[in-house]
Amino acid sequence: MDNYLTEQFSLKGRLAWITGAVYGIGFAIATAFAKAGCSIAVNTNNPEQLEKGLQAYKDAGITDVRGYLSDVTKEDEVKATVAAIEKDFGRKINILVNNAGIIKRIPMIEMSAEDFRKVIDIDLNGPFICSKAVIPGMIEMGHGKIINICSMMSELGRETVSAYAAAKGGLKMLTRNICSEYGEHNIQCNGIGPGYIATPQTAPLRERQPDGSRHPFDQFIVAKTPAARWGTPEDLQGPALFLASHASDFVNGHILYVDGGILAYIGKQP
Repeated sequence: MDNYLTEQFSLKGRLAWITGAVYGIGFAIATAFAKAGCSIAVNTNNPEQLEKGLQAYKDAGITDVRGYLSDVTKEDEVKATVAAIEKDFGRKINILVNNAGIIKRIPMIEMSAEDFRKVIDIDLNGPFICSKAVIPGMIEMGHGKIINICSMMSELGRETVSAYAAAKGGLKMLTRNICSEYGEHNIQCNGIGPGYIATPQTAPLRERQPDGSRHPFDQFIVAKTPAARWGTPEDLQGPALFLASHASDFVNGHILYVDGGILAYIGKQP
């Protein structure tokens, strides 16, 4: 049984490209994959972040990793990145994790169309462009795994996140459509919908107030989550490993919400 489980969840000999994986959720997922035997490629369009990220991998004892400077919204750069990854590692990409993303917390009527488009471009067009670039190679190999980092905002709306919710809702449906179009080629496309995760991106929502009390939004999230805490990037490692491994070979078009139960919970009665 032990050998069977090891084989089911092993990523030995595989190559994963994880976009934006220089910190936070992407870094945690890449770390889990590396420990399961996977080679890792990461990219960002920020040279300083790339340098810091690669140093963080080195500090974590992960050596089979390479970094690339590219923008996921630019199709020519993505194609060049895929070609460079395949050349450097000597094989095709088995696993793609569409992790790169941004959020702009602006009330809808105050948000410019330019800002709305930017969020959609990175959070939805980016995964489309990156998936499109790796799918032909996956078809050629006869297998592939695509994991889209969705969100609870793939299901829910909230004040100030109109663009983000629109993008993540679209990403949920892109996930299902990739499954529908390419499942016959043994390509599984699934999503992970994180709950509220303690990352640099959400740090402003967890800042202590001048009087030492918790941020009002921090209090709200803890009260709305049955687990009574924010998630951590490490909480996403097991789900991501499952969706990247042979253990999920008949799981396709699914969004796995890793949210501490928040989507299942109506909240406490006042």
